[in-house]
Formats: sequence, structure tokens, C-alpha cells
Amino acid sequence: MIRQTHGREAARPPDARLRRVVVTACAGRPTRGWLAAGPLRLPVALGRAGLRADKREGDGATPRGVFRPLRLWWRPDRGPRPRTGLPVRRIGPDLAWCEDPADRRYNRPFRRRDGEAGDRLWRDDRLYDLVIELDHNARPRIAGRGSAVFVHLARDGFLPTAGCVALAPNDLRRLLAMIGPKTRIVVR
Repeated sequence: MIRQTHGREAARPPDARLRRVVVTACAGRPTRGWLAAGPLRLPVALGRAGLRADKREGDGATPRGVFRPLRLWWRPDRGPRPRTGLPVRRIGPDLAWCEDPADRRYNRPFRRRDGEAGDRLWRDDRLYDLVIELDHNARPRIAGRGSAVFVHLARDGFLPTAGCVALAPNDLRRLLAMIGPKTRIVVR
């Protein structure tokens, strides 16, 4: 059970973090879904191609599978550090994610130089103010099997993502307070 503290959820002790979070698509609406986390059932946006077991780079699908949340990436200029059991890293203006299957840095963060390709994490649209990095295609990394699969903030109206799971800002903060490194995110 989540303890309430003046309308805000208190952080769970490390041993009380959720072990499993489940994401499912809505019947007849493959780009929308639900995330079940303990007592919470939260609306999510999914990839523009819905869910797919055989994820490929650029296909717009959210991969099916069981994933570990590796860390939270956070923009400190856009809000306080969220409560979470995950390791937290700051997003700076030069931080990007490599989506080029031919690059040795594929599906990893890197410091982007001006004009260099990569999915910039420092964005104007606020989608990446809070980003949970998932271990999709991480061990081993296979070129072309998909990169930058995150849980991040949703666009207004829960428009489809490029292949991630997206939540409303308050819902993502609530989720962060409930998860840790032992949590598994099941997308089915």
C-alpha cells in the first residue's frame, strides 16, 4: 500500500519496491495502453506501430518483452530530482543517444558535438525531462534491433511515440517512487 504524505506519495523503502510492472495495449487502439503498477492503473502512449515482438530500428513499434529499468535520466532545470530507487543521472545540453546501427556507440548515451547525429535528450518539448532507460537490446547490443527504448513523458493527447512507453508527468513521478533496479517491466 502507498503511504500518503500531504497529498504526495512517500518513497517506498528499498525492500518494498514493486517487482513487476505490466504494460498492455488497448483493444482496438494499438498506440494506447495501460500500465499496471501495484494498485495503480495508468494510461500510456505506445509506439505508432503498436507492440511488436521483433523490434527493428526505426519501425515505430514498442518492443514486447521483459525489461529491467537501468537508470533514470533527469533534467534538473525542469524540476526537482524525483524520488526513486533507480540510479539517477543528470541530462545536460550535450547528452544524446546513438541510434545509428553502424556506430560503435549504438544504443548508448554519448556527448554530442554540434552538428553530430543522435537523439538529443535535452529537448524543448519536455518529453525527455524524465527518462527511464530500459535494458532493451543492451546485452548483447545487436545493430538494428532497436535503440533508445525508454519510459518517458507523454505528449498532450497521448499521441503515439517512436517506440517508447509514455506517461503523464504526475503518473511517471508516481511510478518512479514505486520502482527500483529489481523491478521488471513486462510489455505484452
